[in-house]
Amino acid sequence: MANSFWSLVPAVVAIALALFTKEVYSSLFIGIAIGGAFYAIDASSGFSGFFNHVFKDGMIAQLSDSWNVGILVFLVILGTMVALMNKAGGSAAFGEWAKKHIKSKVGAQIATVCLGILIFIDDYFNCLTVGSVMKSVTDRYGVSKSKLAYLIDATAAPVCIIAPISSWAAAVSGFVSEGENGIALFCKAIPFNFYAFFTLLMVFAMVFMRFEYGEMAKWENPFESNGAESNSDDTEVVKKNGKVIDLVLPIALLIVFCVFSMVYTGGFFTADSENFRNFVNAFAASDASIGLVLGSFASLVLTLIFYILRGVISFKSAMLCIPDGFKAMVPAILILTLAWTLKAMTDSLGAAKYVASIVGGSAMGFQNFLPSLIFVIALFLAFATGTSWGTFGILIPICIAAFPEGSLRIISISACMAGAVCGDHISPISDTTIMASAGAQCDHINHVATQLPYAISVAFVSFLTYIVAGFSQSLGIVASAVISWVFGVALLLCMLVFLKKRVVKK
Repeated sequence: MANSFWSLVPAVVAIALALFTKEVYSSLFIGIAIGGAFYAIDASSGFSGFFNHVFKDGMIAQLSDSWNVGILVFLVILGTMVALMNKAGGSAAFGEWAKKHIKSKVGAQIATVCLGILIFIDDYFNCLTVGSVMKSVTDRYGVSKSKLAYLIDATAAPVCIIAPISSWAAAVSGFVSEGENGIALFCKAIPFNFYAFFTLLMVFAMVFMRFEYGEMAKWENPFESNGAESNSDDTEVVKKNGKVIDLVLPIALLIVFCVFSMVYTGGFFTADSENFRNFVNAFAASDASIGLVLGSFASLVLTLIFYILRGVISFKSAMLCIPDGFKAMVPAILILTLAWTLKAMTDSLGAAKYVASIVGGSAMGFQNFLPSLIFVIALFLAFATGTSWGTFGILIPICIAAFPEGSLRIISISACMAGAVCGDHISPISDTTIMASAGAQCDHINHVATQLPYAISVAFVSFLTYIVAGFSQSLGIVASAVISWVFGVALLLCMLVFLKKRVVKK
């Protein structure tokens, strides 16, 4: 069963069950159990081998991985900061400020999107920060939790993958072979990352055109003042002495300290490092997991000191925010743990090697279709495994080896990144999707079901645009980019106009 189609079955079953039953915990565990059973059958290790592989090699190994532990600690610290900001009155004060300056439901959604674009450092940081800052505002104007989760998710990974200074740029550059400048190659590929750009265009278009389709229409009516799913948190303690600065300063500290901590892990401040005082190279070599923990912890300490000095919260109340923040993140932590374990099962069955063999065996005679083919393969692999970074690691080295130079190489690498982001965007077991749900406090399966039609629509347009890019690449990189963009934007806008007419007719 290893290194074959069967290696993808555990992930496919888990995703199908999650979408069908609307229950993610049991679905993920069933997928894990199937993966463990397949591995035990191949290894002829019986029940003992099954349990050892699922728990020892799977769950426990994933929870003891330094990268994963760093992400979990980062989640808990962010949850604590959100609890602190709420208890100090920062969120309530920002809500009052937004009530005076944001006058409509459209304004609340555009503010959410703009904030998501501004926080381009890391998708985890983006999901939880945007959700905690904007939820009170979107609640006030009747934006449903499902729509908020979509706005958060659509401005997380799609923004990070086109930002040269981000943890995603660092990850992609790390998969480039030695002797090449990974950041430079990443920057060249940005104009052809159609899925990321078209997703942002889609978000703005959906907000201003004021219509919804698919599952989202069940939760979100763009012309109603109150969404069926939206509700304000009546239990929140509103501090009269809280000010907007009590929310803005912690967010600013998070951004600044996370950036400095990430370049610190890349050797920016180390005199004997080859990246000493080289910001770009230090960011490319950074350890995002450790950097985010260091940056978030420093900002948490300074925020705590700031609140106590201002007298908006007592030390005892501040300490109670730690378990409150942890409890708020328990659902996301549980789903992440199960998703990581499921990925370990598919990895042990050789899913990556199986997909790599398919890509590597593609006929070069179809080279004009290869960008679109790579996009689809990357999408499917990221969807099935729930990881875009893992997809980068599999496909980017193959693209570099298959296309030593030229415009087709850049377009294919862009297609790989775009497909991976798309698959990550729609996968129920993706950590970014999970944290977007957590940030919006939305039911996870509702978020997946409502986001899916929008993401698939953009994926379809992107797929056709990569076909155009593949055939126009012989005209030169600039001409190919212009022709592809004109085609893709026109197709996306025409599709949205057609969909709106259908919705209005119904």
